[in-house]
Amino acid sequence: MNASEPLSVWDGVTSNPVTVTVAYRVTPGRAADFHSWGWAMLGATARQPGFLGGGVLVDGGAEWHVVYRFASEGSALAWENSPSRAQWDARLDGLAQEAARRRVRGARAWFEAQTLTPAPPAPPSKWKLWFVNMSAVFPPVLLFNLTVLPYLGDLNALIRTLLLCLCVTALVTWILMPRLQRFFRKWLYPSLQALRGRHKRRAV
Repeated sequence: MNASEPLSVWDGVTSNPVTVTVAYRVTPGRAADFHSWGWAMLGATARQPGFLGGGVLVDGGAEWHVVYRFASEGSALAWENSPSRAQWDARLDGLAQEAARRRVRGARAWFEAQTLTPAPPAPPSKWKLWFVNMSAVFPPVLLFNLTVLPYLGDLNALIRTLLLCLCVTALVTWILMPRLQRFFRKWLYPSLQALRGRHKRRAV
């Protein structure tokens, strides 16, 4: 080897292990179910000879990845061709469809796969945001009109409107909206809440 050639950290890593990454297109609204299926399937995989580890990862909106690693190509194929694995795949009907499969020898792909991070949750529907905003704006506007505006009849309309806007926006920004967002969190982000608290560990 040329003495001037830099050594790679991967040069000393064995290439015998096999890392399999399977991409799935998940049916809209079934992300939490797929997440549970993936970890349950990996739990069954963990009982197979040669299993070294695995994880369920999301990279983008509807595409998920199930990653598992075996000590050899033979042990990986034995699991993939087993009746138990066929039963797990049958449970995907209506839940997700396999989109791609990649097999890589060595440890590098395994470490690269662990860098995938969950995608941010999709923004809430506009009508949900409208409902939350209305819930925050309507009470202070009504209260201001009933209790304050009757005493400001002599003021210029521009000043009355300015006072109304200042009071309402302050109440909405610092008091009402933060509380309403916490109250409606599960409703605004159902997919995120369904995943939260499940399988916090990223590998078996």
